Amino acid sequence: MTRFDRRMLLGTTATAALAVGLAAAGVATDDATDHRDRGRSATARNVIFLVGDGLSIAAREATRLATVGKDGQLEMDQLRYAGWASTDSADPEEAVTDSAASATAFATGVRTYNGAVSVGLDGQRLPTLLEAAKGLRKATGLVTTAQVTDATPAAFGAHVPDRGDQTEIARQLVEESQPDVILGGGEDWWYPVGDEGAYPDDPEDRRPEVSSSTIGNLVERAEEVGYDYVSTPEELAATDADRILGLFANEEMFEQEPEGQGDEYAPVVPLRTMTEKALEVLEQDRHGFFLVVEEEAVDEFAHNNNAARTIQAAQAFDETVALVRDFAATHRGTLVVVVGDHETGGMQVENVDPDDETGDPASTSAEVLQSLEDGPFPVAGSDLEFVVDWTTSGHTGAATPLTAEGPGAERLARAQRSTDVHDVVLSAMDRRS
Repeated sequence: MTRFDRRMLLGTTATAALAVGLAAAGVATDDATDHRDRGRSATARNVIFLVGDGLSIAAREATRLATVGKDGQLEMDQLRYAGWASTDSADPEEAVTDSAASATAFATGVRTYNGAVSVGLDGQRLPTLLEAAKGLRKATGLVTTAQVTDATPAAFGAHVPDRGDQTEIARQLVEESQPDVILGGGEDWWYPVGDEGAYPDDPEDRRPEVSSSTIGNLVERAEEVGYDYVSTPEELAATDADRILGLFANEEMFEQEPEGQGDEYAPVVPLRTMTEKALEVLEQDRHGFFLVVEEEAVDEFAHNNNAARTIQAAQAFDETVALVRDFAATHRGTLVVVVGDHETGGMQVENVDPDDETGDPASTSAEVLQSLEDGPFPVAGSDLEFVVDWTTSGHTGAATPLTAEGPGAERLARAQRSTDVHDVVLSAMDRRS
C-alpha cells in the first residue's frame, strides 16, 4: 500500500480548509520545522511546476470531499504555503483568459492576448522558464495528458502567435527548445497526412482525429536529433535514454464528453507514471532540472459540465502531486508549485436540494442537459452527499488557488498575478534574476 493510499483510507487531521488557507494568504499546513523549511532563501536546484488546467477552488474542494472527506486533505493542499493568482490576460477583446495566454503568463511573466503562445502583444518572442532553466544547464521536461503541443506545454517550449499551429510547435520542441523529456498525447500533429502512427483515428469518434503535419514526419526528425521515441507503456518503462519523446494518443489521452456520451478518463500511461519516468531521467542531471506537469482533463471535462470525470481527473492529478511530494522530501532544494491556469464551468459545490435545480430536467436539449446539476456524490467517510452545479461551459475569470513548498515558496503565499508566479520561480532558480 502506497503512502497516498494510506492517506486516502485513514485521512489526516485538517488544520483548515484550503479556502481558509487562501484567505489567510500564507498559512502553513503544519507547524513542524522540516525539509520544507530548510533553505527558504536557497536556490532551487529542481523546479516541478504542476498545472491543473481549469483547476479552480471548487474543483479542488469537490475532489477533497469525494476523495478524503471533510476531515481530510488532498496532497496538493498539504503543501506548506497557499495563495492565489488572478488569471486575466491582456486580450483587447475578451475579459477572461484562455489556456494559451494564461500559460504564457506563467511561463514568461508577461500578459498577452488569448491564443498567443509565448509571444507578446506585438508578436515578439518572450523568453520562458524552460529556456531559462536550459540557460542554467538544467535538464528540462514537459509531461501532459493533453497533446504535448497543446497550449500549456507549448507555452514553456515554443513561440507561435496562434496556439492552433501545433505542427510548428512540435517542430520547435524538437529542433529549438529540445526538452529532455516530452511525454503526452497528440501524435496527429507529428505525422503527415496518411501516416496514422501508433494511434489511428476512431471512426466512431464524432471529432475526426487524423494525422495532419504539414512539414513532414516530425517523429523521424525527433529521432534524428537524438530522441528515443516510445508509444506504449512497455516502451516507456524499458527505455533508459536520457532524451525521450513519448506520444500515447492521437490527440488528448482521454475522451472529453458529457456523461454517458462516450466520456472516458483512462490514459494509456497515467499522469503519475509519466511523471515518475520524467523524474527518473531528469534527476540524473547534476545541475538539477525544470519540469512542467499538466493534467488537462480537469478543464476538458469541466467544459462538458461532467463533474464525475472532472473529479476523477483531479484525483489523478493529486496522486501525481503525492509522487512529487515524496520526491521533494528526498531531494533537497526542490521547489514544488501547484497552480490552476483558470477556472472552467463556473463550478460550485452545493447541498443536495431538489428544489434548487435551475435547469429543466424534462428538456431533451443536449445543452440544457449538459448544464444540469451533477451528482449527488458521497462525501468520503460520512453519510453526507453533495452536488456540483455549473454556470457555463466556458472559462470564468475567477482567481485560482496556488500551493507550494521548497526554496522561495513563501513568496507565493499571497494574492498575486500569474505573472508574479513566474517571477518567483525564476528568482528561485537563478538568484541573479
